[in-house]
Amino acid sequence: MDIKDRNIVLIGMPGVGKSTVGVLLAKALGRYFLDSDVFIQAIQGRTLQEIIDADGLAAFRKIEEEYVLCLDLTNVVIATGGSVVYSEPAMRHLAAHGVLIHLDLPLDKIEQRLGNLPTRGVVMEKGQTLRSLYDQRQPLYRRYARRTVDCTNKTHEQIVAEIVRIL
Repeated sequence: MDIKDRNIVLIGMPGVGKSTVGVLLAKALGRYFLDSDVFIQAIQGRTLQEIIDADGLAAFRKIEEEYVLCLDLTNVVIATGGSVVYSEPAMRHLAAHGVLIHLDLPLDKIEQRLGNLPTRGVVMEKGQTLRSLYDQRQPLYRRYARRTVDCTNKTHEQIVAEIVRIL
């Protein structure tokens, strides 16, 4: 895989470690790092949960899509929000300019990590369970990912080393 001047885009469920791994990966490769959720919050002046609560899920997805489509970056590590896979235009844009890597964890491990689900800004329908969200998103992550990294029982440093190795 030749990644010169291409972004490395981390996709996956909330709680898999995209942001943490992204920062460490950017440091290891000497690249800039962008967290698309933080980018959205900074421009909007609101947390993801505030956007979802005030504007609704559909509006949040549209905002997320618009901000991802405006990204014009090269040689950057990007950690995406878990819901970006709902937007085919956003995913095509990310893939055109980068290598998409799916960070994967089993549902039980994600549940252990997501103690603050109601305030975390996770894009979920009212009454939707984490299991149904996981089942809905996993095929999308697999569809778009160039590679999948199983993060089970691995430290963030081990995950970074595996990504560097597969690139």
